[in-house]
Amino acid sequence: MTTAKPAYKRILLKLSGEALMGDDQFGINRDTIARMVDEIVDVTRLGVEVAVVIGGGNIFRGVAGGSVGMDRATADYMGMLATVMNSLALGDTMNKAGLTARVMSAIAIEQVVEPYVRPKALQYLEEGKVVIFAAGTGNPFFTTDTAAALRGAEIGAEIVLKATKVDGVYTADPKKDPTATRYSQISFDDAISQNLGIMDATAFALCRDQKLPIKVFSIFKHGALKRVVLGEDEGTLVYA
Repeated sequence: MTTAKPAYKRILLKLSGEALMGDDQFGINRDTIARMVDEIVDVTRLGVEVAVVIGGGNIFRGVAGGSVGMDRATADYMGMLATVMNSLALGDTMNKAGLTARVMSAIAIEQVVEPYVRPKALQYLEEGKVVIFAAGTGNPFFTTDTAAALRGAEIGAEIVLKATKVDGVYTADPKKDPTATRYSQISFDDAISQNLGIMDATAFALCRDQKLPIKVFSIFKHGALKRVVLGEDEGTLVYA
């Protein structure tokens, strides 16, 4: 029996905070996070080095009403702290599933998580540990999409995997247009000209400039992450 060979040696997985909610209104759904970790475990068994960036929308949504009228930088720092909470939950679930996870934060909270240091992150990945990058870029006015693009470029990831609620990029909104079809792949330039909104503009430009491909796929589709890593026709590949 031959073992399928992964198409990538090192990946950066971008998870939205909302993905952790499951069917809940906000917060972390334990069954949902456990299922996501099972998918990541399957990928690490192929020998793939995995880094993760996670958003904070599931937690920040619960306090978003209170942030109305708040200074933008202050609200963004609150969002960064929400990603730290998600990262801790994800790391704990990974450790319980038999993985060794390390959470590295872009803002200093050294009693809770270690600071992001690039050489240390690279060492952890080479040792087979899963590295979770928390607190975005550490700066306000930048999204966790941008953090994913930045960290992906820094660690030499071969691809950024953007996990979403839909199974790829479509010609139109598939919920509104039943004739919409999924792109198997599309170039950065075509995605921009068609205004497809795959990532925020800063993140997208960074990936394009670094020739770092993006794969958009559904994290809610069982086995999708593994199929993406094996190079199968899953989701949409955005290439330079």
